[in-house]
Amino acid sequence: MPTKTLQIPTADGHADAFAAFPDRGERHPGVLMYADAFGIRPVLREMACELAGHGYYVLVPNFFYRHGPVPLIELPEHIGEEVRPAVIAQVMPLIEAHTAERILSDADAYLRFLTGQPEVGTGPVAVTGYCIGGLLAMRTAAAHPGQVAAVAGFHGPVGADDPDSRHRLLSRLTAQVHLGHAETDMTPEALGELNQALDAAGVGYTSEIYPGTVHGFTMSDTDAFNPAALQRHWDRLLPLLGRTLKQTAP
Repeated sequence: MPTKTLQIPTADGHADAFAAFPDRGERHPGVLMYADAFGIRPVLREMACELAGHGYYVLVPNFFYRHGPVPLIELPEHIGEEVRPAVIAQVMPLIEAHTAERILSDADAYLRFLTGQPEVGTGPVAVTGYCIGGLLAMRTAAAHPGQVAAVAGFHGPVGADDPDSRHRLLSRLTAQVHLGHAETDMTPEALGELNQALDAAGVGYTSEIYPGTVHGFTMSDTDAFNPAALQRHWDRLLPLLGRTLKQTAP
């Protein structure tokens, strides 16, 4: 599986990024993948390669690039509960500094770069994200209707906004949506409210709580990891991409 480390030009400098894509000398549909708050690391590279193996060019930007290149903080091989609070304390200032203005400016740059790669076909792209990356994915899709055909977010804070903010976000979506929530992040009542808002916005979507999960369930380098939920994530994500990006699929 070919991989690259790249530099994405942005309005505020350059974002380092990881890319994986099939080794077939063809053009492939593009997928922008946002990491969780812990950033680009072996597990994210593995997930990007897994997705690329299904026929996609996958770009994973370091969205905290303004604070430095990856790795921004020293992470243990396994982020267990005993070290998680200290790691979260280090990344929270980065999350708080990542304003809506920065998110949207960077999204423009990431999509422009992704669609300009020689290995990426013409046509729509998809955006997916994990944890805070799920929210970035939704905001990116809402800001680029018509270009983003599919968006997926997993254990992300989607729906945590107040109703007015949520309405503004969802009303701009034209992409097909899948949201996979952790049991610890979303109550059934909150899920019902979010899904009602998706219905009201006329969005084509699936949105569900993955059984027996806690926040971070897709990440195999954390105590939150749930293998069955990771497989469910692939079982939802791959058909979504297959349906929406089929125009440019190899």
